[in-house]
Amino acid sequence: MRIGLAQINCQVAAFDRNFSKILEYTIRAKERHCDIVVFPELSMYGYWPSDLLERKELVQEQLKKLSELGKKIPPHIGVLVGAVTLNPKKTGKLYHNSAVFLEKGRSPKYFHKELLPNYDVFDEARHFEPGNLENNILNFKGKKILIPICEDIWGWGESWVGTRYPENPIKKIKSKRIDFALSPNASPFSLGKPLGRKSVATKTAKFLKVPVIYVNQVSGQDEIIFDGGSFAIDAKGKVLAQSVYFQEDLNIVDLDKKEGGVRGLDLTPLELLRGALVFGLKDFAKKNEFERVHLGLSGGVDSALVACLAVDAFGPNKVTVFGMPGPFSAEESFTLAKQLAKNLGCDFKDLSIDEAYNTVIGSLKGTLGDFEFGVVNENAQSRLRGLFLSAYGNLKPSLLLATGNKDEFAVGYTTLYGDMCGGLAPIGDLLKGQVYELCELYNEQTELIPKRILSRDPTAELRPNQKDSDTLPQYKKLDHYVHDLVVGLKTPKTPEEKKILNKIFKNEFKRWQAPPILRVTQHAFGTGRRYPLSMQK
Repeated sequence: MRIGLAQINCQVAAFDRNFSKILEYTIRAKERHCDIVVFPELSMYGYWPSDLLERKELVQEQLKKLSELGKKIPPHIGVLVGAVTLNPKKTGKLYHNSAVFLEKGRSPKYFHKELLPNYDVFDEARHFEPGNLENNILNFKGKKILIPICEDIWGWGESWVGTRYPENPIKKIKSKRIDFALSPNASPFSLGKPLGRKSVATKTAKFLKVPVIYVNQVSGQDEIIFDGGSFAIDAKGKVLAQSVYFQEDLNIVDLDKKEGGVRGLDLTPLELLRGALVFGLKDFAKKNEFERVHLGLSGGVDSALVACLAVDAFGPNKVTVFGMPGPFSAEESFTLAKQLAKNLGCDFKDLSIDEAYNTVIGSLKGTLGDFEFGVVNENAQSRLRGLFLSAYGNLKPSLLLATGNKDEFAVGYTTLYGDMCGGLAPIGDLLKGQVYELCELYNEQTELIPKRILSRDPTAELRPNQKDSDTLPQYKKLDHYVHDLVVGLKTPKTPEEKKILNKIFKNEFKRWQAPPILRVTQHAFGTGRRYPLSMQK
């Protein structure tokens, strides 16, 4: 039995596009003598559709394309494709999250997902009716094949899932009933997640004493990054096939010969993180029809990293950066920003806010009366930069990138309609220490980012001699607090921890208005974190 692992980039509601890609990869798999080709979870509809499923006409349109696919596929190959299907019962939810097995000239066979995740970015129980894994056994060419869909193999009590499910559906399956398992997935990237997938797949393989073929989506969908990395393992967990990360791939595993394509991948966790951010940025822009990006380059470490990621994703000719000195900007900041732009080879524009700042403050004082220098003055500078950068996006079809990090978003060290302006925040899920680590990674071969940018004290430069440490704890401490309180959900014990948690709660209103943040941890700000605005702080 030869299995094709079709790791494709699906797009939500792009039914014609998804149909064409599935058909293309099926033909390629047939040419490589595959018996079956497996596509990711919901590959016909795209993952994750969320409340778009309320549009019943879109589900019907997808089902028509699924029916058309069954007629178009070549003969003598089985196709396992993910789709939204109708729940025939009159009770429960309208739909199933299904894997549909297609053969030329035969009726489709339907297999439904049992474990419907309802945590973090997932809310599948909102729209789908659970299936029963015991019914997900396909008979094909004399083999009995189990079809667990994504979460169905995550009932082992791993750290991502814990004890969310009272029963592990895999344990209901008798190993003598099946020959191998095919698992379609749409598993989002987060730090450590690739190892977690291998862990649950290996536990499944060893329990059932059969090979497991795990096919994952590769895609950027809003904030969520799907990294691919599909694989096949034997009954003892040995890797038989391994696909690449962050690229489409058609891999083959031959279960009789116990061999498959193993790509030469030796990526460190830091390289995986950079790859995730570059891919997420690129796919987000593409799917939202942007070919170019721009950002403000301050001479600080955060905007330096975003500029490097942008050039990685789009090339230097499609990245424009702005040096935007204001009344309290150091000349060194502008010089460093200009040098970085030169090193990257991207277009650098000098756009001072001095004149506009003086006009705005003068107008305010003329109408409201004189006032002392304070937050009004600081925020006016940030908002003017946001105004100028947004104006460029109106003049040129270009995606504005926000440059804030997770520490800043956590404690509200950001300005609404100022430095929070943007269509995407690529590093909004990175702690400050991770920002520095990625900058050092970019400097491994050559000094791409001027060293002085990395050695300077971080500052917003919104008042004389300002430093971030005037307002915030040292970033090493703040990293620790934010990780423990936001990602680890730990109870604060020290007065400073309680103070930081109070800041996190108080600034929820800002994060509700933030641009989408690329998710690389289990508790990213954004879709998967739903906290109230009006609460006792």
